[in-house]
Amino acid sequence: MHPQYAEAIMDGRKKVEFRKRPLADDVSLVWVYATAPVQRIVGCFAAGPSVTAEPSALWRRFRRVGCIDRIDFDRYYGGSAVGSGIQILSAIRLVAPLSIGDLLPSGIPPQSFAYVSESNELRDNIFFAFTSENTCA
Repeated sequence: MHPQYAEAIMDGRKKVEFRKRPLADDVSLVWVYATAPVQRIVGCFAAGPSVTAEPSALWRRFRRVGCIDRIDFDRYYGGSAVGSGIQILSAIRLVAPLSIGDLLPSGIPPQSFAYVSESNELRDNIFFAFTSENTCA
């Protein structure tokens, strides 16, 4: 995602992430990759319920917590009949941002989502952080 949205998630201002398609139902942890010029995984967030609706309904419900202006929102959803709002429960900023290759073997950032194996050691450490000190080393 664009760095300004990644930063808004990490600092707690952004409470919903707008996407054109919903996450899989069993996803509880979302890694946050900031695009150029950052090009790093900057943290992660615990995903709450997703809301799938027409973009106008998503805007009405989440405009105050989405950290996006109406022009950019409409541009993003232009031509889309439906969208998804992923609610953000809590976020953890990584102390040292990671390369995408640290999480995905391909080393290539996905266009929308990439699903990470549940047995991923990095993922396991993050779950521990959510349940203990709420920090990442």
